Amino acid sequence: MNKQPDVSLIIPVYNSSSTLAELFLRVDNLFTELNKPYQLVLIDDGSTDNSWNVIEDLKEKNPEKILAVKFSKNYGQHNAILCGFNYCLGKFIITMDDDLQHPPEEIKKFFSKYEATDADVIYGIPIDKKHSMIRNAGSSFVKKTSEYSSKKNTGGSSFRFIKREIVDIIKNGHNYNFLYLDATINQQTFNIEHVAVEHHTRKSGKSGYTMFKLITLYFNILINYSATPLKLMTYGGLFFASVAFFIGLKFIYKKLMHNVPLGYTSLMVTILFSTGLILFCLGIIGQYLYKLYQMQNQKPSFLIKQILK
Repeated sequence: MNKQPDVSLIIPVYNSSSTLAELFLRVDNLFTELNKPYQLVLIDDGSTDNSWNVIEDLKEKNPEKILAVKFSKNYGQHNAILCGFNYCLGKFIITMDDDLQHPPEEIKKFFSKYEATDADVIYGIPIDKKHSMIRNAGSSFVKKTSEYSSKKNTGGSSFRFIKREIVDIIKNGHNYNFLYLDATINQQTFNIEHVAVEHHTRKSGKSGYTMFKLITLYFNILINYSATPLKLMTYGGLFFASVAFFIGLKFIYKKLMHNVPLGYTSLMVTILFSTGLILFCLGIIGQYLYKLYQMQNQKPSFLIKQILK
């Protein structure tokens, strides 16, 4: 690339061979219309179809506009974006999906919003989100349980406009193997704005977020970006300790005043319940210790198999 582009678009790619050609064409037409030089960074996140072949073909035909990276396996959307941060050259960075649910033409709204607000980050919030009910519910759950939202940032999207300075801070400061970009952004700046954008249904294929991947993602977010499980242990422990205390008083009263035998069943239920609660709490603590272990050993966020510069 001969000169620094105004914008770098980072697009994680997963099994989207059928949409990549149209995606590039629409992006190219948009920036030709805007008269802005751009860089398209495509991160193949372990695709199992022929997405990489399509990317190679696009790169061959447009060598100055595209940089492509192929992962050795699937590492997830946010880690793919983190990889893109290491290769993007633009003064502004835009992240978006590969399935054309984010219309590239809506990027114009980012520039208008930036000129009006000088925001560090701008989220494209779907007017009518076309995701499944489960995924929408999961997104709402994440916002309420992680350190993600603030008074300024009440919503998010994978369609983002980010200043170069914020990207540099994130890529230089991230030192563990899991990234949840929206929470990390919220830790770095409160100068965040939102703009309403269209959100279309998928033209082909299906989402790479299976039920298992969604549950795993939400669990990782809770552990890495939230103290909610620890708070649950604290308040839950206090609650059950209080309940056990009053139940114990009840049994003591019956024993002293009415000489009622405590009974084998009640004793076993109490032991099994308390033991289960203790093991549950130890499991949560174990997960936090495991994450600390991963940070200490600096497990990589991704492994690159091939780069097309």
